[in-house]
Amino acid sequence: MTITEPAEGEPAGTRRAVWWWLLLGGAALVALAAIVVPWDWPGPDTSGAMDPDAGLTADTLAAIHDYQSTAVPLGLSAHAVSIALALLLGLTPLGARLVRRLPGRRRWPVHLLMTVLALVVLGRLVTLPMTVPLEAARRAAGLSTRSWPAWALDVTRGVLVDSVSTGIALLVLLGLARWGRRGWWLLASVAAGLLVVAGSYLYPVFVEPVFNSFEPLPDGRLRTSLVQLAAEDGITVDEVLQVDASRRTTALNAYVSGLGSTRRVVLYDTLLREASAAEIRVVLAHELGHADAHDVETGTALGALGAMAGVTALILLAGAGPVRRRAGVAGLHTIEAVPLVLAVVAVGMLVALPAQNAVSRAIEARADVHALELTGATRSFEVMQRRFAATNLTDPDPPRWLYLWFANHPSAAERIALARSWSAER
Repeated sequence: MTITEPAEGEPAGTRRAVWWWLLLGGAALVALAAIVVPWDWPGPDTSGAMDPDAGLTADTLAAIHDYQSTAVPLGLSAHAVSIALALLLGLTPLGARLVRRLPGRRRWPVHLLMTVLALVVLGRLVTLPMTVPLEAARRAAGLSTRSWPAWALDVTRGVLVDSVSTGIALLVLLGLARWGRRGWWLLASVAAGLLVVAGSYLYPVFVEPVFNSFEPLPDGRLRTSLVQLAAEDGITVDEVLQVDASRRTTALNAYVSGLGSTRRVVLYDTLLREASAAEIRVVLAHELGHADAHDVETGTALGALGAMAGVTALILLAGAGPVRRRAGVAGLHTIEAVPLVLAVVAVGMLVALPAQNAVSRAIEARADVHALELTGATRSFEVMQRRFAATNLTDPDPPRWLYLWFANHPSAAERIALARSWSAER
């Protein structure tokens, strides 16, 4: 029994072998997550210590509610429309017919890339009725500092980045399917994992500079203090970068990205302007927690295993005869299968989102504990969490379903309760 019904260029691997590989990959993913993710977060007991308002003022809570009451429905609607479009094009012959009308059919790689670009652009166009009002709401709330031309330029950049990254992945997947040798699905699965690793390494070098400019934090008391903090933590930081986030937002943030020689600690210039030196030290201590626990490496390993399992599941589902017939495609070796593949990926990512965010929240809570243990600055930690919530207009205690599905960080109320419980235990 083959993965797909016989067709020219189709693979010859058996569904049973693919199922076993999927089960093996899924088991490896679950085992790694069980070992490396701190599921016992948030560590100190926070029962009875959480203030759902996180100590924010009534005016601040009202501003957050006003913004969230507009932004959340628009964001969810854009997500729903995007998924609906993917299903419409992927699970009906409409997508295959659209692909056949695109230029470049004489050259397979060109045709594939044109297909990806067209689908990404179409996806952005159908969500404009939501994303334009969302940007307007961000501007009205003071979160966005971009002009409309600058916003349009950022959207265009996002389309190009998405098209290139998706195009590369599909060139590999469909190219191996066209190759059609026995076991191509195994090579496709492994290639997916390797692409995730390569992406983690190359993202800071090739993608981040598309949207922002980075430069080393200038010499001075703050930089010296931050470098010394890293040294106290036993982590060598050659340079701390600042990014010109203020060109598009007033939001505050910091992050660690990259692997090996591309690893970097990045602070928003808005954070450097708005927060005190003590608060910035707490933020850096949190990011050092990620470095100390090798969280980027952990996330990359989990992502690679997830990609391997996901591609294997995709091959089983998208290559099944009934699904292909519904989509009107001959097999995964054809470019007409691109809309079907993207539809399966979109649904799969949506289904996996709660698990991914649960992992992220646990890792972020561990980094919070690391920041508290490194600095002991409980008050600065609390002040910073309130500043994040107030400036970024994030709900300090969001609805449970929204939190479980979409929140990749603990809420402000949880993080402040964590700090107070940690302090009380000591």
